[in-house]
Amino acid sequence: MPVVVADGDPDRRYTSVDTDQAAGVTAAVQHLLGLGHRTVRHIGGPQNSYAARRRAAAWHSALKAAGAPVPPIDFGDWTAAAGYAIGRRLAANPDVTAVLAANDQLALGLLRALHEAGRRVPEDVSVVGFDDIPEAAFFVPPLTTVRQDFEEVGRQCVARLLDRIDPPASGGDPVTAVVVRPELIVRASSAAPPRTGRAGRAC
Repeated sequence: MPVVVADGDPDRRYTSVDTDQAAGVTAAVQHLLGLGHRTVRHIGGPQNSYAARRRAAAWHSALKAAGAPVPPIDFGDWTAAAGYAIGRRLAANPDVTAVLAANDQLALGLLRALHEAGRRVPEDVSVVGFDDIPEAAFFVPPLTTVRQDFEEVGRQCVARLLDRIDPPASGGDPVTAVVVRPELIVRASSAAPPRTGRAGRAC
């Protein structure tokens, strides 16, 4: 049976279509470092998720490549509740000035935790998500995030499936892996870090 997997492990035997997780995370980390943050904390998704593992690895690599400190990672799941629980711990640390959440729901929970702790976004802490869900532009503040082109992923899945059902007349093996490039969408939740005080030293 012809099978195409979206956001699956390309090492497996099925044709896959995936967002370039590494490119998206790298763009987000470079954006925050470019604003002047010393480093970036990361709220990861579940460790059994291929996408979450790829995003965490890319975050680590991007910090190392920039010569920035690599702080501990905080793993959760994909929910706003997990982002809120982890966010309460991060909000209590005045050295945290920038956080990359593995998806927008985690970022939403983080925003609430920061608000309750009196940490302003983006004046005290910058927050970046991943996905660009339709609601992200209406968070308070509007969320800087990495946009996945889900429509293009869907088109590529259908195209690759048709190739599997009816291989091209030119012969050869059908394409086995397609990577769709994401886009960093900069909104109001990211800015330069505070200039003075303990909060100016990111942890």
